[in-house]
Order: sequence, then C-alpha cells, then structure tokens
Amino acid sequence: MSFRSTSGEETPESNSNMERDIMKLNHIAVLGTASILALGLAGQASAADIKERTLRFSFLNAKDHPQGMGAARFAELVSKASGGKITVKLFGSGVLGGDVQTVSSIQGGTLDFTVLNAGLLSSHAKEFVLFDLPFLFNSGKEADAIVDGPIGNKLLARLQGKGMVGLGYWELGFRHLTNNVRPVAKMEDIAGLKVRVVQSPLYIEMFSALGANPVPMPFTELYTALEQRAVDGQENPEATILGTKLNEVQKYMTLTGHIYNPQVLLASQKLWDQLSADEKKLLQKAARDATLYQRKVNRDGAAQALAKLKASMKVNELSAAEKGRIRIKLQGVTKKFSENVGPQLMGELNSELAKLR
Repeated sequence: MSFRSTSGEETPESNSNMERDIMKLNHIAVLGTASILALGLAGQASAADIKERTLRFSFLNAKDHPQGMGAARFAELVSKASGGKITVKLFGSGVLGGDVQTVSSIQGGTLDFTVLNAGLLSSHAKEFVLFDLPFLFNSGKEADAIVDGPIGNKLLARLQGKGMVGLGYWELGFRHLTNNVRPVAKMEDIAGLKVRVVQSPLYIEMFSALGANPVPMPFTELYTALEQRAVDGQENPEATILGTKLNEVQKYMTLTGHIYNPQVLLASQKLWDQLSADEKKLLQKAARDATLYQRKVNRDGAAQALAKLKASMKVNELSAAEKGRIRIKLQGVTKKFSENVGPQLMGELNSELAKLR
C-alpha cells in the first residue's frame, strides 16, 4: 500500500505508512506460518496410532535387581514415548509365578512381557540350548556380539508361531556355585552336593556328570529350600545371590563362571497382533534402549555385589586348571546338547567366536 501526493510523488509520511503496512503483513505471514507448522506437528502427533493400554510385565528378581531396573527403564521409556498412553505395570520377585508359568501366561495372553534365561526357551525352540552350553563365552561383551548379531536374531525368529515375540537380549551374567557343606576348590568337591538347578535337562545332566545330585526347582522356591536344608546349594550370578539374600542361607561361594546367561525380553504374540505399527515401533525402540541400560547396570553391579557377598560368605575362585578339568568332564554333555543346536548354527557360532578371540 502507498500514498502519493497530488504531484504523484511519495511523501515521507506515505513512506512511513507503507513500511508499517508491510511490517503488519509480514507479521501476519509469520503468525500464519507458525500456526500451520503447529497444526502440522499436532496432526503428526494425533496421527500416531497409539491407544490407551495397561500392560503387565513379570520377572523373577526384585525391583532393585538389574533385571528389575531394566524393566523399570523399559516402562519409563514406553510411557514417555507414548505420551502416557501406554502404562507398563511391573510385577517383580516372581509374584506371578516362576519361569515356566510366566512363559505359559505369555503364550496365553494373560501376561504381556517377561524376561528369562534364553536357554529356558529350548523347550519351545531347541536351538536356544546353545546359550546354556558350559564355558561358552569368556566375557559379557563377547556374548553381546553373538546375541546382537545374526545368530541371536536367527534364534529369536525361531519363536514365530510359539506365542512369543523376542524383543532383545538382556543379561543375567555368569553363574557361580554356592553351598552349605564345604568350600569347592576342585572338581571332586562338587560330588555329593544336592544342588538346586534350573528346570532344564542340560543343567540336570551337567551336575549329574560332576557327581552332584541336581534338584530342578522353580527359583521362587529356592530360598525356602536352602533355609530348610532341602538342598545344599545352588548356582546363580552375584547380583541374583545378593538380591534374593541367598547369602543369608549359604556359607560357601565358588566363582566357577560355568555358564553365562543372556536373557530374552519377551512379548506376548497375542498382544503383538493387537498393536498398531506405531505401537510396535515404539515398544521395539524402548526395548533396544532398555537393553543397553540393563546390561550396563548388571555389569556395574556384579563387582559391587561380589564385594558385599565376601563380607558374609567364604568366597574362593576356581582355578583355570580346575575349570579346564570340569570342561573336559562335561564334553559329553556339551556334545549331546550341541546336536540340538545343529551343525550349521554351531559352525557359525564357533566361527564368530574365533573372530572375536
């Protein structure tokens, strides 16, 4: 807009008026653009197909155990990413049952998430026994490379059609032996001990081969069994022993590191089939981020837990020579269960481990 004098020339006043009008138009344009952007962003948020849901997550350890801490981080990430629409309710300390029961609940759709030792899934997909083979990994980082790579992904794919969806691998850690009878300094000291083991054929045969009397039992029953001397000992990672106060009912601990446990974060297939693409993407992202966090707190906590256990138990480390003797003793068990994995997958595993080492 402009105002001219009768001579046809612009006056100072008309220039000033014109500048003010231009500024007003620019201001209106900026406000309009901002409104359009805001509407666009709001449209994107509202376009995300996320429903109000409350999902149930069960796990065996206490909420302050690295397993429980990982579950809490997962719940936090899901809530934040969904704008509070999706709530993950946590049930720790095995209040909803042991591993066998929770897997059944996952398959039935009465439970939405759980996390458990990968090897326990071998009753549903036999190749998962790979993760229970004794003395398989030398470190957690070595295990990460396997579970996060093609082999780990192939195993998760084996769960298709089993009522479960694998979202990633967490860590329980290296298992160590405790008992109430005697220190274990050599392989022969294991003989005769009545040891609670995971409800898995490999664990039963492994401790039988070492001369022990294995007693398969749900983890939720373990403390009472040790307290009542129904069993002499058990085997678990440091944080689990401390977190469930097994050191209160055990005298001796031997750092055997005989098995490393990755754990699988599972979702129910029945839940998964109900989710939108946006919800699946959200949960998968939360699972990946929670996995990195959980592994870190578990590894940081292992050394701290061991220091506390040493204050209440007699702790010794099995020598490399004795570990070698045990490894040789268990060769038959390793060979037998490796057959369930299959020669091709075992070949891939050994090839990858050779590269890492």
